[in-house]
Amino acid sequence: AVVYIGLVALVQTDMKKLIAYSSIAHMGFVTLGIFLFNALGIEGAVVQMISHGFVSGALFLCVGVLYDRMHSRAIADYGGVANTMPTFAALFMLFAMANAGLPGTSGFVGEFMVIMAAIEGSFWVAFLAATTMLFGAAYTLWMYKRVMFGEIASEAVAGLKDLSARESLVLGLLAIAVLAMGVYPLPFTDVLHTSVNDLLAHVAQSKLPSR
Repeated sequence: AVVYIGLVALVQTDMKKLIAYSSIAHMGFVTLGIFLFNALGIEGAVVQMISHGFVSGALFLCVGVLYDRMHSRAIADYGGVANTMPTFAALFMLFAMANAGLPGTSGFVGEFMVIMAAIEGSFWVAFLAATTMLFGAAYTLWMYKRVMFGEIASEAVAGLKDLSARESLVLGLLAIAVLAMGVYPLPFTDVLHTSVNDLLAHVAQSKLPSR
């Protein structure tokens, strides 16, 4: 299902729809981590959900920033936005890289934990999960390239104003969260250890035959 969603996302022409499909793909990692039912997999699933809240929320906000100025979500209506909105382009790139699972961002941590947990059960399941990361990079970078780079697409794009102070503050805080979780995820994972181990022990105990 995650592979199928990746293929569907590749053909989207609406930025918001593309990000929505990428959210479904990320939830596929969460589902896989839970159903692996080992400590690393469940912890990875929870970390992925937290990261998804930061990254997908930031990407939807980025689309909202563009829509507020252009009243269009169509990728074809943009091009060369980085020339007129450099600060926005830099922040959008960070969130796009996190969505693609770049190491050093929050998007990498949870997916890597789930893949490592999957290897313990089945190499081929882990291989398919890793393949979905390639799809994620493909459709995210394709969207970013079309919107941000190239020649300025129209006079409307040429007249775009960069981020306001309010927009910079909101996106900047999300950027800090994405980088902090990607560079130093231990505070997030350490909190989960006890709860996850208790959950696994409780389920194992419930499976014991009653006397």
